[in-house]
Amino acid sequence: MARVYLETSFVSAYVTDRNDTASAYRRQVSTTWWTEQRGKHELFVAEEVLAELSHPNFRHRADAIALIQKIPLLSMSEDVRGLAKILVREKVMSGPVAGDAIHVAVATVHGIEYMLTWNVRHLANANKLEHLRTICRRVGYVPPQIVTPDILWDYKE
Repeated sequence: MARVYLETSFVSAYVTDRNDTASAYRRQVSTTWWTEQRGKHELFVAEEVLAELSHPNFRHRADAIALIQKIPLLSMSEDVRGLAKILVREKVMSGPVAGDAIHVAVATVHGIEYMLTWNVRHLANANKLEHLRTICRRVGYVPPQIVTPDILWDYKE
């Protein structure tokens, strides 16, 4: 079983009620992935996901938190905070040291194989991934593969 970090945008897409074409597509793929794929992977989240989903402006926070409430939390540590600072300093992630930088750092430090996200601008962005790999390897880590749910599909029965 692959170890998969569920980034906030995956959960958000699952619970959204937006009806534009892109949101409907992400909701449909996320729902199908959750139904058909979650049992084929070992899932994780971090406090950063819970904090983002708990924000008062997030309309579907109760549904989102209920969805992930039984998923193990990866711990924050000085190593996670330190890597997040490096990712911001090296311009792999934009500042401040929060959000995307924390997601990538916590998944990397904990040896997660895949990060599942719909954030293609800042995370699942082919133009950023080589820079991320270079910086992480330079400090002794191997980052997760950062992919969208339509890419991470295990076809084995």
